[in-house]
Amino acid sequence: MRMQTIIERWRKGLENDPELSAQLEEMMINHQAELEDSFYRSLTFGTGGMRGELGPGPNRMNRYTVRKAALGLGHYLKEVGDSGRVVIAYDSRRNSALFAKEAALTLTNVGIEVDVFPSLRPTPVLSFAVREQGASAGVMITASHNPAIYNGLKVYDRYGAQLPPGPAEELISYVEAIEDELTIPIADEGDVEEKGLFHWLSSDIDERYQRKLRTILHQPVMGNENGEQLKIVFSPLHGTASAPLYEAFRLNGYTHVHIVPEQAHPDPDFSTVSKPNPEEAEAFEMAMQAGREQGADLLIATDPDADRLGIAIPDTSKEGGYRVLTGNETGFLLLHYVLTQLDDKDSLPVNGKVFKTIVTSESGRALAEHFGMDCIDTLTGFKFIAEKIKQLAEEGENESFLFGYEESYGYLLGSFVRDKDALQAALLVAEIALSEKRDGRTLTDTFTMLYEQFGYYQEGIESLTLKGRKGAEQIEALLTSFREQPPESFADGQAVTIIEDYQKHEAIFVESGERTALSLPASNVIKYKCADESWVCVRPSGTEPKMKCYFGVKELDSEAADQALFRLQESVMDEIQARLQLTEAGAQKS
Repeated sequence: MRMQTIIERWRKGLENDPELSAQLEEMMINHQAELEDSFYRSLTFGTGGMRGELGPGPNRMNRYTVRKAALGLGHYLKEVGDSGRVVIAYDSRRNSALFAKEAALTLTNVGIEVDVFPSLRPTPVLSFAVREQGASAGVMITASHNPAIYNGLKVYDRYGAQLPPGPAEELISYVEAIEDELTIPIADEGDVEEKGLFHWLSSDIDERYQRKLRTILHQPVMGNENGEQLKIVFSPLHGTASAPLYEAFRLNGYTHVHIVPEQAHPDPDFSTVSKPNPEEAEAFEMAMQAGREQGADLLIATDPDADRLGIAIPDTSKEGGYRVLTGNETGFLLLHYVLTQLDDKDSLPVNGKVFKTIVTSESGRALAEHFGMDCIDTLTGFKFIAEKIKQLAEEGENESFLFGYEESYGYLLGSFVRDKDALQAALLVAEIALSEKRDGRTLTDTFTMLYEQFGYYQEGIESLTLKGRKGAEQIEALLTSFREQPPESFADGQAVTIIEDYQKHEAIFVESGERTALSLPASNVIKYKCADESWVCVRPSGTEPKMKCYFGVKELDSEAADQALFRLQESVMDEIQARLQLTEAGAQKS
């Protein structure tokens, strides 16, 4: 269908929606590029749901694209014979409450029962509630850590995990089969409440979640008796974690918690940060200031839906007096503590499993193997870790799950949630910090000891943002280029020895030409491994118009690791720019 025809259909369909109608008219007059991006395609409903900028049009997040996603979910659940209840939650973003209500009324209109949280909740609480309620699915309205102009919708299965590839592809087919999102009917709220299809969830679910949180602690008595000695500064970055995480700290003895006041309350504009993302050092500026004033032992920050956790620890060598840890470092710290505590109690299972993604640091593997545990790689995306946990449960090996994590600040310790959980991780980090303080050490001391024992691992990530139709084509061309003309070496002349192509399901040993099969699901990801244990991984983002590049190195000391990582990143990004110019030149000639 021609774009102009689609625009006219939306103009007519928005006659009774003055806000979106006015935005569309403004775009047509003054913002042609934005207009094209809003209408050149339908917003992609991917394996994790959908995410996009707010606004009118099929390629934007609005009440109509939410209805389309919800109706597709309803058709999918009925088709697979699993049309029980759906649990719905939402975060602090603009229109999140509206979108949650739209999803609920779309589902109830086709006869599906819904349980809706009456106010904002973290993503891990939604995951927990799906299993606790015996629901068939869950819907979370969130755009995670994206800027304020974004919102999104994530779908969870009956196990509280985002759908794995097979079921996700089936769900996507039902969503894409809906041709006109503007004419989807929704139920009357009062009518479906009276019929018993629409329920507001009570606070009992939050209390059950808090009781489960306590089970991830290894020294709960220490916290209850001495928790007030640990000074914590906490920022929810205007999101959902403020009340539930503060309550978790209080219930477990950590009462010396200062919440950054400017960032304590929900704010859809995220007015104190450019991005509400604990991966960004800038997100910690206010927490650092409060930390210096409070003499804090630990700074923590969560993203808006509280599935990601960032922490900063005292370090006098750093400007501002604190060092913000990477996601890999926080994972390393958590995993070391879990393994050490279990080992001290002779409680390490003989078949213990640690799960990490293929772009997460190899430090976790070294640590797990040191304790005789297995470290198993998954594709990027926490749903793949959740799928592994489900397999263990089905095999009767629940106790063998020890820890799951990814470099993008996502961690899971207790399998009562099946997605990354910042509240779990924050509570255990507090216990680690208190344990070290009680023994006269700082967390900086802990890291020094770990790196001296296992080597200095350093990782980095770079993203190349290429928006719109042209950007999507450029990203695809770059991945094709890296696949068909793989680099022979990277920084310092380090030769590539192994190429793992997850789309082709094969690992290529460069010197011998030997090819072996990869067992993970197909994905447009390529990883290059070098002889010196450095590595590079490239893939398109699943939620943003970006090509992502991941880097890892290992050296004997911190300075050497920093320099090696810098050289590796620089050489790869130069290579990408050169290839991008070649693809653009080729496109112009054709």
